[in-house]
Amino acid sequence: MSDIDFGAFRDAALARRLIDSIHAMAGDRQINLMEVCGTHTVSIGRYGFRSIMPAGVHLLSGPGCPVCVTSNRDIDHAIALSRLDGVVIATFGDMMRVPGSTTSLSRQKAAGRDVRIVYSPLDAVELAQANPHLQVIFMGVGFETTTPAIAATILDAYDRGIENFSVFCAHKTTPPALRAIASDPQTRIDGFILPGHVSTITGLEPYRFLVDEFSTPGVVTGFEPVDVLEGIAMLVRMVAEGAPDIQNAYRRGVDQGGNAVARQLVQQVFEPVDATWRGLGTIPASGLRIRDKFARLDASRRFDVDIEPTREAAGCRCGDVLRGVITPGGCPLFGRACTPEKPVGPCMVSSEGSCAAYYRYREA
Repeated sequence: MSDIDFGAFRDAALARRLIDSIHAMAGDRQINLMEVCGTHTVSIGRYGFRSIMPAGVHLLSGPGCPVCVTSNRDIDHAIALSRLDGVVIATFGDMMRVPGSTTSLSRQKAAGRDVRIVYSPLDAVELAQANPHLQVIFMGVGFETTTPAIAATILDAYDRGIENFSVFCAHKTTPPALRAIASDPQTRIDGFILPGHVSTITGLEPYRFLVDEFSTPGVVTGFEPVDVLEGIAMLVRMVAEGAPDIQNAYRRGVDQGGNAVARQLVQQVFEPVDATWRGLGTIPASGLRIRDKFARLDASRRFDVDIEPTREAAGCRCGDVLRGVITPGGCPLFGRACTPEKPVGPCMVSSEGSCAAYYRYREA
């Protein structure tokens, strides 16, 4: 499909041709494709792409929302930190309402704890500088896209000798989660719509194992209608021809090697560690830990807190949605007990959460 004009990202005629080609190539095959990125989930819902796919082509949402895959244990840990006297929790807004075992950061703020929304980790450093009598803890959550900024912030605070700033690190890396899904006997994924933003950092090589170990194709793509349809068409073609590969349909944003400078920055500050993902369990070397050199900036080591016993919300199947075992409509709470106004699980909280996107665009 090298004749595609990548400047016409919303061209209706081009989109129509791609849709027709998907139908022609899919035939009567049953093909499960998983979009890994939450922004892709939103795009697919916004443009109604699930409803226009061939009957046998199923678009499943995966673990592409960092807020959603953050375990209850990690959320409970952050909540326990918020209860310390003289501590400010600085976080992005979408973490505020995520339920832990019994409460949330939003509820802690309502109860008088100092929890503040920031728009950048550097905002949290400036908050610490302006309030030397307080300990400011930034809640670091995200994938490869956001980790370099956190790494740069830690280096900045370290070099400036800021003593009242630290990071609670719950960062995760994407490829190990894809390996876990590809290995899951309860899922059958025939191809992955690979994340565009993450891949600007990682490049394509970290996904090669999908082909080498699982004979499963993957395509990195962008987020406009033609981007997404192009990626789906490329995957369907590879499945139909039995020729799996890792390909790039987002060449204006992603190159083969990714961003080596950003990766080196992350490696300087963090080291791999086993991490617990909601729905996927503990995945080896899928998380990041602040290196010993910067231990004074690691809130987990700096502050000793009692964390309440972890409890999962009764009936919530957010974890199964993240694994692609069910769609949000398969959860008995979806749209009933669990809505964006009263979320039971994190998949309904984040704007990139599968359940929130399905609810917004009324998919089941």
